[in-house]
Formats: sequence, C-alpha cells, structure tokens
Amino acid sequence: MKKILALVLALAMCAALLAGCGSGSGSGSDSGTTPDSSGDSSGGGSTLSVYAWDANFNIPALQAAEKAFQKVNPDFKLEIVQQSGSSDVEQAVTLAASSGDLSTLPDIVLFQDHYIQKYVSDYPNAWQSLEGADINWDDFGAEKLSYSTIDGVHYGAPVDNGTAIFAYRTDILEQCGYSIDDVTRISWDRWLEIARDVKEKTGMALLSMDHSGDDLPYMMMQAEGLSQWSDGKPDFVENEALKKIIEVIVQGAKDGTIILANSWSEYTDQTIQGDQVAGVMNGNWIIPTIEQVTANSGKWALTTLPTLDGGKDGYAANGGSSLYITGNCKNVDLAREFLAYTFGGGEGAIETYDAALRDGGVITTCISAGKSGVYQEGVDFFGGQAIYADIVAMGASVPVVEQSDYHYVARTYIGNAITNIQNGSELVSELQTAQDQVSFEMGL
Repeated sequence: MKKILALVLALAMCAALLAGCGSGSGSGSDSGTTPDSSGDSSGGGSTLSVYAWDANFNIPALQAAEKAFQKVNPDFKLEIVQQSGSSDVEQAVTLAASSGDLSTLPDIVLFQDHYIQKYVSDYPNAWQSLEGADINWDDFGAEKLSYSTIDGVHYGAPVDNGTAIFAYRTDILEQCGYSIDDVTRISWDRWLEIARDVKEKTGMALLSMDHSGDDLPYMMMQAEGLSQWSDGKPDFVENEALKKIIEVIVQGAKDGTIILANSWSEYTDQTIQGDQVAGVMNGNWIIPTIEQVTANSGKWALTTLPTLDGGKDGYAANGGSSLYITGNCKNVDLAREFLAYTFGGGEGAIETYDAALRDGGVITTCISAGKSGVYQEGVDFFGGQAIYADIVAMGASVPVVEQSDYHYVARTYIGNAITNIQNGSELVSELQTAQDQVSFEMGL
C-alpha cells in the first residue's frame, strides 16, 4: 500500500519535477531537465550526471570535485542538474523506481543520510554499490558511514559533515564570569545553572531551537551514546535518558534559558541573528547563519555538547548527505573512480575539500582531508580557533546509535509531547502517546 501511495504521489508531481527544477550549475549543468542517459555517461565516455540541490553549498563541492578529477582525466565532465531541494531527488527516485523505468535518473544523486536506508530497502534496483572502489573506509567516522552502509555493503561516498557543535558568545560568558572551559564537559544540570545566571545578568538565553522541527532531543540522546529506538521500534516510554533530556528542555524553556522558536525563520533570524541567544547547538552547517552578524566577529568559540552526567565530551551529528550511484548509471567504473578520487579520500580529496570549504562551507568527514593547511587555519570570527579541524576531529568520535527510517516522524511526535508537557501534561503519558503514534505510522 505504501509503495502504491508513493507512486500515485510521484506521478502527480511528475510534471513539476521534470519541468520545475532550478537552473543548473557547474561547467556541465543544464536547466533542470532529465539527463540524457544515451550520452557519454552510458558507455565508456567521460561524462557523469548528478542531481544536487544547493547552489551555495553542495554544488560548489561538486564543481570542486570535477576540477580535481580532471587532473587525472582531462576529458571528464560532471553534468550537475540542480534541484530545488532534497525532496526533488527523493521524488525522482520514487517515480523512476516505482514505475520500473530508471532511465530518467542521473548517474549519481546526492541523498540525505537519514532517508537512504529506506530507499535502498524499498527500491534495491535503483542503486549500485561502491564495493570495489578504492576507498579507505577507515578514513571516515563510523557514525557517518553507518547511514550509507547497508547489510555490510557501502553505497554512499560521504560529502558534508553533520557533526554537532555548541558555539558560545565568549564575550557574554566573560561578562558573567565564565569562559569556554566552564561550558565544556559539563552536565546539563550545571549548564542550566550557568544559563540561568547568564539570563539574569544579560537577558539572553543560552540556547534556541526551531521547535517546528526540534532536533534537540535527538542530538542530546546521541551525545549519551543512546537512541530513541530499540530493535527497530520506538523506545520512548521506558527510556530513562530520554525522559531526563526532555525534563532539561522543558525546564530550560520554563526558565527562558532555552528558546523553542515556532519556525525556522524565527530560530535563525530572530534568536540567532537577532542576538537573543549567547549559544547555538546544531549541526555545524549552522555556522554561516551565526556568521551573518559580522559585528560579533571574534566573539564566538565552539566546543562539544554537555551530557547528563558531565565529565566527558558530548558528540553528536545532525544532518548531512552522501553521493550514491543510481541503477541507471552505465559507466559505474568511472563513477566509482570519480567518487573515490575526490570525496572518498583519494589523491584529489584535499583539493576537493579545500575548495568546497572555501567556496561553499562544506566540511569534510574524511579524516585525512581534514588535516590540510586550509583546515588548520584559525577562523577570525571564532577568535582564531581552527574550528574546521576541530569539527573533523569531533566527527570521528560521534557514536553510532540505532537509527530509523521514521526519524522525522519521531521528531514530530516527540516535539508535540514537549509542547504538551510545557502546557501541563504529564511526561510519561505524553511519551506513551508519541510512542503509540509512531508505532501506528510504522504499522506496528
């Protein structure tokens, strides 16, 4: 039934998908049309097509990879077809795989980490593995690879690093008698104490989050090395760590030390860029948002996440994507060679990721590429801290926890539970309701 519904939805959106894609980027881009699979990419030629969606982020990374690979394959051309968002890529795969006609797909797609396992499971013929590619998988953090490794088979070449950071306004901390060391390796209870002090002295919260898509519980749980799932099922009601984490969030919201914004724009434009918060915790892709307030340059530093008991660094990740070879690719050897040489940590990885960082802010998950001179440079906005090298090192320590294809479903219902608990509902009953709702959607 789910596959039938997905097909109906995909067919309904087909015209928009094929005609409404954004303008292409890169030396081989088009205006969003379906790639011609009968061209160079279908045989022994030197052209590959790829779907991606962000002209200011992942597309510059692909352009950098194209240029790097041309050092060893001068005739190589990467045809980048820009989509308006990641959902366009998901819809394209759904449409092609459900109809049994993969010819509409490009050779490679950029795909969100949290969705890929479901799509490989539902549409196994839509993908070709990276087995046999010259990639040292030990050069990547285990957590990043846990998404794209399915039944022991590697499918994806990691692109952007989703490692979570906790950035603080050091001038605000100092004004209140604290330093970045005082908020590193601490417990959430101690964090709440400091946050209340900062709020009282400055009127600023120490953290905010877009509560319409609340990622705080997930990141805080992963920093404990724990999951909201157990053996493929939602584990909310008996999950003591999750209960404590929600209590921290609710208490912070009550104190005014954590702002739960009503929308993404309120989160970014008002709380972060509007100087309402002296701390930001999210995937490192939030850094460009922080940097928009140029007047605060030199006043930020980043560190790891607090944990429930404290005394250790909390590591987590939020977001990120990888590149996957589709079932329509006729020149799989070329695709594997290209991905291995660039994003896979090969000889072109440093050139690729140095340019990707400079031009699009994409941070590598490849450990060796993160040791380049560019990554070791201090960043003036963050007081000279070599934040990019730090982020790569942090990413290598993010624990692998159980994931689910229903990650975003759980996020929605846990977010609803937090809202209701804030309004006076009982915690366990709300978690039971959330668990029941997720179980229903999973067909359990």
